[in-house]
Amino acid sequence: MTEDPQTGEVRPEPQVRIGQGPRNPRELMIKVLWIGVWLIFLSGPVEDLTSGHHTTAGTVGGALGLAAFITAYLTLVFRNIGRPFSPRVVISLLAVLAVLAPLLTYGLGRAWLGLFVYLSVACGATLPVRAAFWAIPAVTVTMYLVGLRWHEKVDETLLLVPLIGFAMVGVGQLIRTTVELRKARATVAHLAANEERLRLARDLHDLLGHSLSLITLKSELAGRMLPDHPGKAAQQVADIEQVSRQALVDVREAVTGYRRPRIAAELAGTQVALTAAGVTAEVPAEPDLAGVPEESESALAWALREAVTNVVRHSGADRCVVGLVRRQTLEGPMLELSVEDNGSGGTGSVPGNGLTGLTERLEKAGGTLEAGRVKHGFRLVARVPAPPRGDVVSGA
Repeated sequence: MTEDPQTGEVRPEPQVRIGQGPRNPRELMIKVLWIGVWLIFLSGPVEDLTSGHHTTAGTVGGALGLAAFITAYLTLVFRNIGRPFSPRVVISLLAVLAVLAPLLTYGLGRAWLGLFVYLSVACGATLPVRAAFWAIPAVTVTMYLVGLRWHEKVDETLLLVPLIGFAMVGVGQLIRTTVELRKARATVAHLAANEERLRLARDLHDLLGHSLSLITLKSELAGRMLPDHPGKAAQQVADIEQVSRQALVDVREAVTGYRRPRIAAELAGTQVALTAAGVTAEVPAEPDLAGVPEESESALAWALREAVTNVVRHSGADRCVVGLVRRQTLEGPMLELSVEDNGSGGTGSVPGNGLTGLTERLEKAGGTLEAGRVKHGFRLVARVPAPPRGDVVSGA
């Protein structure tokens, strides 16, 4: 974890996004390699074509059929995850696979039985669950019947076909659930933002409504008094100034309260951000902060936000531990926040603006900040004064 020169909201960028298409060439390559690994079952048909056991017409026909089969399979599996085709296209491509698999196997030999594995995978990955539960056994039975032509056992492949097919049903369900959860999370965030805007609008209306009404009334009175009673008009103007100053103070206090982060909210956001970024997180439960000054809590919340931002963006870590404890030090009782990861620490050689700002914020609250490399990663420790209320608040 290193210092980010620009601070702000944590926006994790996980390397693997389930149920979504690739965003860049690197993710495209990863997806291609992942799907390409499973093309190992094509070694049998390819070896059979190159062995010279078939006539020229049989070899050419087999090569064309195999090319068509692979094209239909990759089109289905590669494009159907995340951005599904219409049901008509899916059924059409599955029909191509369902025709080519038994036709090529029956016509060219037992080495082509592996095509049924791909047919089972395609059914499990693209069909609805109820339809897949019928299609995968049907593929298995078809493969068994085709295999009877050579009077040989096909037990291993016969077992593999339904297992892989039903496994893909589970993967498909996981992808669909992940997509739905991602949409639900975006909806919840949007609704929460709207609710916060409405709450802020209501509070500002309550704060300013009376003050502005009073200012308007006194302005009208001052205008009427100016020709004949300048002394009374001056008093009204003085009242207007006092009311406006108080309104300005109220608005500043309200805005400061909205901008001040809270430890409980930041801990919850930390768990979500680290998990989404693929980092194993150990985050304490919501602590008891009774008696802790708001300025101290706010300073620790800013430190936690900055530390998690750096873990997600720069550290390359896969594990992060967050602790929040009360300690008795020579300076008195302190509330200590620690964030430790097992990452590389990034490339920064000097503290950035974020850590400098955190140091100043903590010093203003009477606290301190320590950050640096440790044996197995990077550690940030922030401390603020706290009233003595037991030994340990919470910890990871």
